[in-house]
Amino acid sequence: MSLMRNGHASTSRGGGDEAGLTNNPAIAMDNYGATDETTTLANSDYLDGDEEEEGTPIEFSVRRSNDDPGTFFNDGKRKIDFVIVHEEEKLTEKQKQKKAREEQERIEKNLPAEEDEEAQQVMWRNKFLENLRRYGVEIELDIAEGDKKTITYYKLHAPWSVLEFFAEELNFRAPLQIYSGLASDVPGLDAHTNPSSNWSARMLKKLHIPNIMANNVPNKPLDFFTCSFKRSKIRKFLGSDNKDTFFTNTERTRVVNEILQSCTYGKRRRAEIGIDRLLEEDVFQAAYPLHDGTEEMPKGNLVSKEDLNKRQILNKYWARWGCWYKYQPLDHIREYFGEKIGIYFAWLGFYTGWLLPASVVGVLVFLYGIITVSFNVPAKELCDSGDEFKMCPLCDEEIGCTYWNLSSTCMQAEIAYLFDHPGTLFFAIFMSFWAVSFLEYWKRKQASLAHHWDVMDFEEEEERPRPEFAAKAPMMEENPITGIMEPYFPEDERKKRWLTGVGVLCGMVVLVLIFMVGVIMYRVLIDIPLSQNALLRNESQSIASMSSAVVNLVLIMVLGQVYQTLAGILNDWEMHRTQTEYEDNLTFKVFVFQFMNFFSSIFYIAFFKGKFVGYPGNYSTIFGLRNEACSNGGCLVELAQQLLVIMVGKQIINNCQEVAIPKLKQCWLRYKLRGSLGDRECKRWEADYQLVPNEGLFEEYLEMVIQFGFITVFVAAFPLAPLFALLNNWIEIRLDGSKYVSEVRRSVADRAQDIGIWYDILEFIANLAVMSNAFLIAFTSELLPRLMYQYQYSSDMHGYINFTLAHAPNGSTNEPCRYKDFRDPEGNHTIFYYQLLAVKLAFVIIFEHFVFGIGRFIDFAVPDIPESLEIKIKREAYLAKQALQEIQADSPLKTTPNLTVQAD
Repeated sequence: MSLMRNGHASTSRGGGDEAGLTNNPAIAMDNYGATDETTTLANSDYLDGDEEEEGTPIEFSVRRSNDDPGTFFNDGKRKIDFVIVHEEEKLTEKQKQKKAREEQERIEKNLPAEEDEEAQQVMWRNKFLENLRRYGVEIELDIAEGDKKTITYYKLHAPWSVLEFFAEELNFRAPLQIYSGLASDVPGLDAHTNPSSNWSARMLKKLHIPNIMANNVPNKPLDFFTCSFKRSKIRKFLGSDNKDTFFTNTERTRVVNEILQSCTYGKRRRAEIGIDRLLEEDVFQAAYPLHDGTEEMPKGNLVSKEDLNKRQILNKYWARWGCWYKYQPLDHIREYFGEKIGIYFAWLGFYTGWLLPASVVGVLVFLYGIITVSFNVPAKELCDSGDEFKMCPLCDEEIGCTYWNLSSTCMQAEIAYLFDHPGTLFFAIFMSFWAVSFLEYWKRKQASLAHHWDVMDFEEEEERPRPEFAAKAPMMEENPITGIMEPYFPEDERKKRWLTGVGVLCGMVVLVLIFMVGVIMYRVLIDIPLSQNALLRNESQSIASMSSAVVNLVLIMVLGQVYQTLAGILNDWEMHRTQTEYEDNLTFKVFVFQFMNFFSSIFYIAFFKGKFVGYPGNYSTIFGLRNEACSNGGCLVELAQQLLVIMVGKQIINNCQEVAIPKLKQCWLRYKLRGSLGDRECKRWEADYQLVPNEGLFEEYLEMVIQFGFITVFVAAFPLAPLFALLNNWIEIRLDGSKYVSEVRRSVADRAQDIGIWYDILEFIANLAVMSNAFLIAFTSELLPRLMYQYQYSSDMHGYINFTLAHAPNGSTNEPCRYKDFRDPEGNHTIFYYQLLAVKLAFVIIFEHFVFGIGRFIDFAVPDIPESLEIKIKREAYLAKQALQEIQADSPLKTTPNLTVQAD
């Protein structure tokens, strides 16, 4: 058949489904999810010609050398802006005979015809394609015949008239043509290479040091003086003489996606609208914009780097492992993937850059511990004590535990000092200020990017309901904002479901706590036989602690996967109306659970373990077993072990998953599509269909936010945490870059001006970190007891070990022994204990007031928007007003008839 539009024709094959693509008389369009003007576009004669106001026909430009021919229609001129895929299974002869017999039996028995789901899908598909045609979208078919299935690729192209209408409707920004006499004295208002700079590049330049991180990426996107696109002022915009290249590929796909989301395929009152709902109903199998050609480099270096396509440039200068130390080409990323993905990588790169000073300070603090451990008097006294300190059994004597000498834990005491020395306090304060400063300066960076990428004033329009919501909503009700009848779910019922979801969340958190108790029991039960073994007695607690950390990591990863699946089911059941509401609620559920999942055992070790043990003759028990005490090196060492195993183990597992899972999914997709290509070369749309569907940024943000918690909330116990995070993020950037460039389908270039709700979560974690580190230093570290002893008793710390050991009450043990606590021989707390408790509480109050006070000062002193940027924004707004001041005075050159649309 022939698909005619504005004098262009393309040949398609096949029939049946494509009947709706012929030129039929105009039909009444449903206006659900669209404005009156959008509806007018679909039904008016505005799109009947692709001519300029003066009557000059639009000419297609010759393709540039870096445009992949596979991204165009068969005529080589019209760009493929989107692809929709439909798969149809081929019936075998036996299946056809069986179907015929069943139909014959139904007729003979005079049974009513069963609802034909396949026929319903064909009708929806035809209606949807026909309505796309009414919007002015041009469609070309490509049919791939396989052994077991037929795959139909619907290639979509938006002509100029559609693009310019929706560009104004969606408030696109366009580059202004600067005329002589108008703002000509202002430098930088014409197109120029965007001056991207950063502090490290400026610092190295001042020091005259070569910058190995510089990344000379070709075809850098130009920077323009822009304003909102207006059809009536098309001549004022740069590049308006070439209609084929005026809009970028990402803008074209955004327009077509808007049409796909708002186009109807059935009855409006049934919310039968949009491509997402059709994908949900399995009417189509995929919908995606094309990549700009292959990511593989041309063989033989016969093509200059300026002639590479955008995907090849990103692959060569960003996604490959050899670029791990280079700056990210953020403008190229934003140009190809859109602002939403661009700002994620900008945040990830900014966060990784800020990890560098935190890692350096953390390593220096750790090295300080290594250097000064030989001067640590308490550790030397412990190691030289010999048989002086006979310690009470670690478990009940009745089950075989024996007395032991404190000197046998010499190595643990020296290791403990590496994580618990005066530098710990400095590092905790430093990281608290680091977290606050990082968030404040990210707000400035975010504002600069939002302005530079023209999304400073971007706000989502009134969102249409989610396809899943529209499909399951029990009634229709008028939207008070748009006046359009929309699917509606009773608010009271939604609140009940939301509360039920919160109850399930609490139940899962309780399950996490139950598993945590199980890990504690495992640790106690493992420690008992190890303590009875003469060879392993000294290392029993370390072995039990490390092995339990591994068990805990496995449980955390399993529970995390189970709950994320459950959270998705609950979120669907709660019937959230818009995608934003859906994502925010899912983020809340998953973050709360994952935070408890990852940090509950760490909180237990940091603040509860060893605090309720009791003393000989009066030990506290749980399920008949003595409450576990801190290991010989102290709870801070155990905390460092737990952080090391969980944080690094999680990073390794996640990175392995990010490498393996996309490749496995790709292999599975190619296996399912085998036979549809034959021996011929894979076409661009077929190659992209074999890629993994893009699942968004939720998992990426969640992984980084949990990591941010590891390096801030308990950083006082593990100063090397920022270093491990830095190493992981260098890998993460390249893994994510390679995934988006090479392994997943290209997503629609969504706009965004910030990282959304994730910033609020980061701010919550930063505030929690201040309190956590204050309590960690006060109640878990040995820093305050040492300082008090040094101040009250001995400035050179001699006798500290003996001072911290209490004598077992008479008759409580078979032999006299010592245990670690500030108690008298009767088991009562000493005066020093209460003095120390008062000092600890005072320290927490002073620490958190000091850090929060300085943090608020930083918040006040560092404006969210740099002053120079504020001046630039005001100046550009003034010039834009000047440049377009006559828009309201002039009448439009071409108006759109205001047609009344008949609803179903």
